[in-house]
Amino acid sequence: MKITSPALPVAIALLLAPLAVVLQSKTMAPIALVTMALTVIAFWRQHQTLPWPSGAAVAMGLALGLWGAFSAAWAIEPGRALTTGVSLVGMVLLAGGAARALEGSDASTRWWIVLLLAFGLVVGLGAGGVDAMTGNAIRAGVRGLHEVPATLAFGLKPAGSVMALLLPLAVALPLPMLSRVTFLVCGVVMLAVLPGDTAKIAAVLGLLAAGAAAVAPRAVPRLIGAGLALLILAMPLLVAVIPALPVERLPGSAVHRMLIWDFAAARIAERPLVGWGMEASREIPGGHEQPSAAALDRMRVTDPALRQWFAEPHVHVLPLHPHNGALQLWLELGGIGAAIAALLAWFLGVAAARAPSPAAASGALASAAVTAMLSFGAWQAWWVAAMLLAAAVCAGLPRRADA
Repeated sequence: MKITSPALPVAIALLLAPLAVVLQSKTMAPIALVTMALTVIAFWRQHQTLPWPSGAAVAMGLALGLWGAFSAAWAIEPGRALTTGVSLVGMVLLAGGAARALEGSDASTRWWIVLLLAFGLVVGLGAGGVDAMTGNAIRAGVRGLHEVPATLAFGLKPAGSVMALLLPLAVALPLPMLSRVTFLVCGVVMLAVLPGDTAKIAAVLGLLAAGAAAVAPRAVPRLIGAGLALLILAMPLLVAVIPALPVERLPGSAVHRMLIWDFAAARIAERPLVGWGMEASREIPGGHEQPSAAALDRMRVTDPALRQWFAEPHVHVLPLHPHNGALQLWLELGGIGAAIAALLAWFLGVAAARAPSPAAASGALASAAVTAMLSFGAWQAWWVAAMLLAAAVCAGLPRRADA
């Protein structure tokens, strides 16, 4: 790989990012954004023209950001809605440009991209595993902490999700099948050491999706896109049946998640078409209150200790966001925003089917979908940047015939 190659910044970022997010997850945003900007600049210096983004998925990503910015007209926090929407537009343009820049990479460059990704994952997963097994000694050390606070362990959850997102891309490694499978299985085992269930689920389902796409590279990516689109559109209806389910048998944290989703669904019903405005989740009326006795009764929560816990001041029915990307889209951007996001999901599936490695792209798409549906806020910059970087990288992976 030449030092002037547009792919060089991406390859270096993939080498460094896994360790960086273990040390501090927020570094993912600057790493991804600077990397994609340098990729676009390198392409321009080489060709004297910009790699203009194209494709239906890019168009839907831009439409989602523009609709979010437009929602500032009625949002609870108009300034935040406007800046987040405009930021999303900028990040999508950057990722689309980086993807176009990577499309022209030769076979040798593509191999270097995925090989450096693999090395980065080995280092990141190894550091994360050691940190988890030593009581967060590594992360405490880089912060200069002599005593490790209990909350420090939670910082490994975002790191696990980023590495679960990147792991399926290693399906494109130019290695024999057995070696690739061994590498991927070891990656899942290392993720199992880290805290948080979402990353584990995302990694396993991502690799299963990649395996299925390797067998049916045209059909499976489209099925994933279509399934995700339907899930986004149907999420409020699915959440409506929660009170009829035996949720009282779940752990307290899971019951809390069900209460959050139930509350979000009720607020969605109040503004189903346009929503409450981008970034409104953190200030939705009633969101900072504790679950009501009626809500606990509806969920059949009878354990006195659990009901007492739900009465604690720090337990809210909507803490910052619904922990479900589809519900957050409906809540903030309404049915219009959900429809745009559903189209985005479908076109991402189509793009994955046309990618150099449909298996790797499908695995990353499935992993991202799991995390988006179960964990972080939809607009958190570090997570959006991680997903966009992964999407751009898919354009520079080895082609099936080369892998």
